[in-house]
Amino acid sequence: MEKTLVEIAAGIVKSQAMVNPMSTEEVVDSLGKVFNTLKSLRDAEVSVDEPKEDKPVMDPKKSIKRNVIVCLECGQEFKMISPKHLESHGLTAKEYRKKYGFSARQPLCAKSLSERRSKSGKERGLPENLRKAIEARKQKGAKGSGTASGKG
Repeated sequence: MEKTLVEIAAGIVKSQAMVNPMSTEEVVDSLGKVFNTLKSLRDAEVSVDEPKEDKPVMDPKKSIKRNVIVCLECGQEFKMISPKHLESHGLTAKEYRKKYGFSARQPLCAKSLSERRSKSGKERGLPENLRKAIEARKQKGAKGSGTASGKG
């Protein structure tokens, strides 16, 4: 039968007390310190031995709901998963999307927030302005590529 951490700590402190005389307070203090040290060592050993499962807290397809999005790393609910929150898990938005199989264009926010943003953008004429900007960029690129490849 294995010894408990308390028994191991008591044995260590007992050995210390036999070599160096200790007051009752010193014994109690030493026992607490040794126990906490042994406990932290055991916890560190267990976490190294057991491979961390990268299993999401829920099905990624079900994590984006009408009014909330659930972080698949920790299970917290948000209106939008911020880059700062993802950073706390050591991820970027791009890495998070890739890890859980979301498309690169998938907004990391609740459906209602995404719809509200889309509607607001359309009301401001954003899609039309975007089309114009893309077209202008294409025309600018076509003009630049013809002159850049010509030799003297």
